[in-house]
Amino acid sequence: MHFVLVEDHAALRKGIAYRLQDEGHSVDVLESGDEADTFLRQTGCDVVILDINLPGLSGLEVLRGMRARGDPRPVLLLTARDAVADRVAGLDAGADDYLVKPFSMDELVARLRALARRRAVAPRRAIPLGALTLELDPVRLVGPQGPVAVPRREAAILATLAEAGGAPVSKERLITRAWGTGADVSDKAVEVYVSRLRRRLAPWGLVIRVSRGVGYSLEGGG
Repeated sequence: MHFVLVEDHAALRKGIAYRLQDEGHSVDVLESGDEADTFLRQTGCDVVILDINLPGLSGLEVLRGMRARGDPRPVLLLTARDAVADRVAGLDAGADDYLVKPFSMDELVARLRALARRRAVAPRRAIPLGALTLELDPVRLVGPQGPVAVPRREAAILATLAEAGGAPVSKERLITRAWGTGADVSDKAVEVYVSRLRRRLAPWGLVIRVSRGVGYSLEGGG
């Protein structure tokens, strides 16, 4: 599953992102309301995790903008405010759920699972890759004999390439998907992970091509 997390508290932001990534999900991480508003207009995801108190636009303003333009994606609001009026304001703005800080990661994950189940339109759950199947909720590669072991960041890269349907994907997009938005990751690190994934997929007839200056594409397995 693909989450967008908008939270300006660095420690909490990292903690949530690491927990979701450890469970096999991909997470785009943003720090301000202005950044989130722009990002959500251009990028798809399954669920948005949105703090209310943000630099720039508030979380409620971001949420109202989403609903005003007909964006139906589930939104879980995070806030330190526990007054009933604040919760009502969040739900009236279009939130699907509301979680007051501090909270346990287990409760957060459980609420996100519930939101995903209630989605009006289910995302595509799997992509066939020849003899393999790439499941997307969470990301998992399955072969004729069962699951194929793929480390988390390689799995995120594979999912991004598979979803592109053979079109080239830039290094910047791979970094965003595997490490999070704004991550300080070098091009060399991406090349290392792609190389490892390329070797892992070779026995299955899947090939990762590189187009210099453009990006990587996944081919084969048909």
